Amino acid sequence: MLPDPSRRHTILKLALPIIAGMLSQSLLNLIDAALVGQLGEVALAGVGIGGYAMFMVTAVLFGLSSGVQAQTARRHGEQAWSQRAIALNAGLVVALAVAVPLTLLCLWQAPRLLALINQAPDVHDVAVTYFRWRVISLVSVAMIFCFRGYWNGIQQTGIYLRIILIMHLVNVVASIGLIFGYAGLPAMGPAGAGAGTTLSLLIGVLIWLALSWRHAKPSGFLLRWPQRLTYTTTLRLAIPHSFQQLWFAAGYAVLFWILGQLDTSSVAVGHVLVNLSLFLILPGVGLGMAAMSLVGQAMGRDAHRDAHRWGWDVVKVAWACLALLALPMILMPEQVLGLFLHSESLIGMGRLPLQLTALMIVLDAAALVLGQALLGAGANRTVMTLTLSMQWLLFLPLAWLVGVVFDHGLVGIWWVQLGYRMLNSLCFVLLWQRRHWQRLAV
Repeated sequence: MLPDPSRRHTILKLALPIIAGMLSQSLLNLIDAALVGQLGEVALAGVGIGGYAMFMVTAVLFGLSSGVQAQTARRHGEQAWSQRAIALNAGLVVALAVAVPLTLLCLWQAPRLLALINQAPDVHDVAVTYFRWRVISLVSVAMIFCFRGYWNGIQQTGIYLRIILIMHLVNVVASIGLIFGYAGLPAMGPAGAGAGTTLSLLIGVLIWLALSWRHAKPSGFLLRWPQRLTYTTTLRLAIPHSFQQLWFAAGYAVLFWILGQLDTSSVAVGHVLVNLSLFLILPGVGLGMAAMSLVGQAMGRDAHRDAHRWGWDVVKVAWACLALLALPMILMPEQVLGLFLHSESLIGMGRLPLQLTALMIVLDAAALVLGQALLGAGANRTVMTLTLSMQWLLFLPLAWLVGVVFDHGLVGIWWVQLGYRMLNSLCFVLLWQRRHWQRLAV
């Protein structure tokens, strides 16, 4: 059963702006691909590879968001109003300390880094140029993670949606002008897409700074130097989450390598299935981020029973939302696949795996929500260990064994993935029910 209306309203009020922002980002990626695709397959491939490399680099800093959000939510729950932004200050310092040297290293070593992903000369040249334009924005990305964590931590998630929509508008307009040379701008080709994205991120971080300076000063924003303990806590929370995101993304690269050992058709269908699943779990991720704030604030009030209840209430909402999204994939798999694949043989190959993907999305609800809720409680190392162990020690070896060695192909790999998702969610449920996370300090 769903939680009572008042708690359901609180959950959706927090989660819907985050979900809308994430969905808009996915839509923007499709628009960028459509724009660059007009320049040919080499340009599209180069931008895709450069974007994946940027995603891997960004993963190093992703944990700053959860690190700041967990501490902010805890201070908010404790009603320590003047202390709420101290974690934000610490996060910004860490962001500068890590992102500046990482940016310089990536600019210098871009050709070698991109060569690890693709070695075709024409594609490699496009990827390097695009990646260098994108990586200039790395400091802005790291700082935006910190600001998002702070404002989500005090339950002001609508601000994130408004700012990201402004950034998207700037990105689209600037990218069109810089790719094709409109309005007197230089025609930069594929690199223009990277420059447009970087410009939008620079403008976005300036908006975050101005807004936080105006409204977060009473909470100590840029007015109090964080103590050593705050830096230590921020790093303790951020590093496991960043490490988890980095290796989780690398796991998908290994999955596509395994599919490549089968045949080209499996790679093509698998690409569609993975992207559909990543797109459709975004509501679960958004609800999980809401759970992170609600659990953290309840822990700040020492309301341990309420914190436990918030986790399950958000899971119930996530199950309902993801089940609704999964229905078309179960009932009309051919029609869904037909939007992306134009061969009857490929659609037939993907029919059963797509239905299994729909089941995975629903089963993922507990892992998505409770994983984020555990981050809000400070159990970042536990979440990292469980997530990566399940992916690298269970799923990927079994996927290779069943799909390649035992020759069960794409369908066999997706059955393995279904079992892995079920076991993963069960483990997170057990962790949540044991309540050891209630003894953690943040």
